[in-house]
Amino acid sequence: MREVFPETPLQRNAHLSERFEADIWLKREDLSPVRSYKLRGAFNAMRKVLAADPGKRLFVCASAGNHAQGVAYMCRHFGVKGVIFMPVTTPQQKIQKTNVFGGDAVEIRLTGDYFDDTLRASQAFCTSEGAHFLSPFDDEDVIEGQASVAVEIVDQLGQAPDHILLPVGGGGLSSGIRSYLGLDTIYTFVEPLGGASLKAALEAGYPVKLNKVNTFVDGAAVAQIGEKTFARLASAKPSDVVLAPEDRICITMLEMLNVEGIVLEPAGALSINALQDVAEGIKGKTVVCVTSGGNFDFERLPEVKERAQRFAGLKKYFILRMPQRPGALKEFLNILGPDDDIARFEYLKKSARNFGSVLIGIETKDPATFSRLFAAMDGLGLVYRDITNDETLSEFLV
Repeated sequence: MREVFPETPLQRNAHLSERFEADIWLKREDLSPVRSYKLRGAFNAMRKVLAADPGKRLFVCASAGNHAQGVAYMCRHFGVKGVIFMPVTTPQQKIQKTNVFGGDAVEIRLTGDYFDDTLRASQAFCTSEGAHFLSPFDDEDVIEGQASVAVEIVDQLGQAPDHILLPVGGGGLSSGIRSYLGLDTIYTFVEPLGGASLKAALEAGYPVKLNKVNTFVDGAAVAQIGEKTFARLASAKPSDVVLAPEDRICITMLEMLNVEGIVLEPAGALSINALQDVAEGIKGKTVVCVTSGGNFDFERLPEVKERAQRFAGLKKYFILRMPQRPGALKEFLNILGPDDDIARFEYLKKSARNFGSVLIGIETKDPATFSRLFAAMDGLGLVYRDITNDETLSEFLV
């Protein structure tokens, strides 16, 4: 593997170490050539296939993200052809990056609106063309390749860490690292709240498919943990899994960007975000967080900031029923404090003559501000509805 790309850094983070009173290190997989750990598994799986069958020249995968880029990178390295299936809805930025890494060695086929459709198309193509399908996680050779992260950690740290926090999607990274380090290390497996497939599997005793998955943390939003990866993780306890709310993850992304200058994608921030959930148990310990990826499109930054502000209670949206009389709006504006900023104001009046609805977004510096603001609105007899956490209304109005 060292002939293909260098080891990723293991960096002690003074900011997090001081905050959590522990010796905290970041395994920077976001600094790999493709800005994620995925090329490790692709390298190992392709290496073994070519060793067993030197005539195999066609590899296929289905992915809209880091796995596609890792496969593309390795297709160029090994001088083989890769056909990468992506959903039609894949952002152009990800398509372009995959093309850059693969060059003439890869062909991208956009198929299906949803990933399941894309996966079926790729597997049908494999069957018809006699190609080798490269699974993103549920493959023993891929798992072994991802375990190289743990090999490097032990070498760089000089020992196994006391505690390691691992992001979990399909389970390739976490099962590989756990298999290598063994059970003397304490593990915290971190899943996005809207994609907790490992926790569901541990509670059921077998992999189960989630009815609904929140795709914001796209690098870890997997509906069902892999069969092979779960076999390696089945002895873990449900309490070993931390579920990180998607909006809370955004706070960590912004903190790492603003304080440390580290660009992380949502899945890459999972392990750091979960430090707050295990804070009492890690004091005085040597802790490693695997930052699994940094493929972040900065066009998403406004959304990340919005989500972070909402979770922190610094921004709220509400619908205000405004009396249609002179001075009514001025009365409302007068109750705002010096740190209250109107971020959204949209008049929604349709046909009512005496009242009109106003969609208002307020940003502030202290979450306690809203208690004071709502009390003042109640004192004026204003009718309002907080829709900040109303997923349906927010989707249509905000």
